Amino acid sequence: MFRGLAVAVFLAAALPALHARVFEIRTYTTSQKMADVKALFRDHSVALFKKHGLEVIGYWVPQDPPRSQDTFIYMLAFPDRETAKDRWEAFHKDPEWLKVRAEFEAKHGKIVDKIESEFVEPTDFSPLK
Repeated sequence: MFRGLAVAVFLAAALPALHARVFEIRTYTTSQKMADVKALFRDHSVALFKKHGLEVIGYWVPQDPPRSQDTFIYMLAFPDRETAKDRWEAFHKDPEWLKVRAEFEAKHGKIVDKIESEFVEPTDFSPLK
């Protein structure tokens, strides 16, 4: 009986950790017009992200200049970092993405000048997990 109770307590304590997600915050700095970057995401990336299991939490642009003109931020959720790596790899190899990126760059130039990526984990008191 004690052994069964100990296992149940262990599993109950471990369960939240087994289901914890990691989040990736990506910040892009671009010399492109923000309207063009938003259109690229709205018209193409959103569907491709979904196709590859990239779960988007949200997209943001700073309200105040000058960053409102050159900064695009978004957050993704993944079960773990290994899954994130695999899903990003599949996305970057997707023929549709390669075509869309090439068309954008032929028309506008390089999409982003700088990419910052940071993986974060929720605290035990975070409402988002």
